[in-house]
Amino acid sequence: MDDNRTWQKLAAEFLGTAFLVFVGVGSVPALAMARGDQPFSGADLGFIALAFGTVVVGTVYVFGYISGNHINPAVTVALAVAGKFPWKDVPGYIIAQVLGAVVGAFAIVAVLGQRASELGLGVASYGEISIGQAFAAEFVGTFILVFTVFGVIHRKAAPGFAGLVIGLIVFAAIIPVAPVTGASINPARTTGPMFVQWALGGQVAWEQWPVYIIAELVAGVAAAALFTVVSRTSADRTSLTEALTEQETRA
Repeated sequence: MDDNRTWQKLAAEFLGTAFLVFVGVGSVPALAMARGDQPFSGADLGFIALAFGTVVVGTVYVFGYISGNHINPAVTVALAVAGKFPWKDVPGYIIAQVLGAVVGAFAIVAVLGQRASELGLGVASYGEISIGQAFAAEFVGTFILVFTVFGVIHRKAAPGFAGLVIGLIVFAAIIPVAPVTGASINPARTTGPMFVQWALGGQVAWEQWPVYIIAELVAGVAAAALFTVVSRTSADRTSLTEALTEQETRA
């Protein structure tokens, strides 16, 4: 009786991802506009990381009890692989997340103007480095994020701290990864701004898109698998056996 309907969950994923992109990605052109001709600095990187981390904290507490606040296809797929989220709901969540990212990116331009697009719209890219290095950066950043998500939602985790911990880990992961790839660590965040920048006539390195998407999704699955191995106890195995037996009985 107290469960939210499917459309409400999808709306939460849509809005949460839109908020993430508008605030987090939007901080990139906003800071570029604010500093003018001054070079990019460590302080800029810190403020961008803080913007991402803060909006994640907010969305976890606002939307977490509605949809789980995945706002990241890598998280959604990882949860499904681990048996913690139904596969039948995965396509809807991913579509909602990507559409939210697109709307969030359009909102950046609506607020900051065309100048935001001229400054790159915060699109993630990896410049002249090798594909292997770019893949490694996105893999490591996403792995840390998803591993942390699994940790804070575990049945034995301290309650009430999920939003704060996830937000802080996003902040922390962006610092070393952003100078290499922009620290997307989220297929929806990768795709939405790229699509909007392309739609507005800006240059987009679409050939880099598969590197981000594959690295992020593979990292999510790897994080789910490793966390399961590291955290599983006899009680977890018993619960899993009971659940499978119940399903077989119903069948």
